[in-house]
Amino acid sequence: MNRIKRAIIMAAGKGERMRPLTDTVAKPLVKVNGVRMIDSVIDALHENGINEIHIVTGHLKEQFEELKEKYDVDLIENPYYDTCNNISSLYCARDYIDDVIILDGDQIVFDPKILHSEFDRSGYSSVYTETQTSEWLMQVNDEGIVTSCSRTGGNRGWQLFSISRWNHEDSVKLKHFLEYEFDVKKNRQIYWDDVAMFCHFDEFRLGIYEIRKEDLIEIDSLEELIDADPSYA
Repeated sequence: MNRIKRAIIMAAGKGERMRPLTDTVAKPLVKVNGVRMIDSVIDALHENGINEIHIVTGHLKEQFEELKEKYDVDLIENPYYDTCNNISSLYCARDYIDDVIILDGDQIVFDPKILHSEFDRSGYSSVYTETQTSEWLMQVNDEGIVTSCSRTGGNRGWQLFSISRWNHEDSVKLKHFLEYEFDVKKNRQIYWDDVAMFCHFDEFRLGIYEIRKEDLIEIDSLEELIDADPSYA
């Protein structure tokens, strides 16, 4: 059994689909029904005994400073955030990839148990769906191993959510391939998840951690924010 020792929270993006709100407020710091999104993530990590937390910042980075005093977190600046995709954020935090949980700061966690610290194998939190989705969709074999992933979605599969766990062995590989893609191939316009799920898929045997749709929400647009908190209408 593996145990998470630390967390990396991705919080550097501009949140362009939530403009004009995110012109003045960093997306993870937007309140949903009175609670900032990133607070729900940090509180859930603490409830699971995960207290070493590294937050990658970029857009409006100064707004995250007060989290250091409130939560004793480490802030890592991503100088590439406005020219590269989020592979650059994990690249900047690569020295902390080891027995780690990696997740986004722009989601609301309703059930802290989904961030449990013990895990069998590296992999992603996922929701099984029979119906059509445009989100990344994984197929899993009888052993619980991910056999493929579709960027364009589909139906009857495991929808990938931005919570993943990485044991020591896979952390070493993830860091190596991350550096290879970013430094050598200059492949800087991809998601960091592409590194393991597409660029070097055969190097990993990833699993899934089943969650329910109601356990969390990922908010990517102003419309989704209004759905979650009608006061923004």
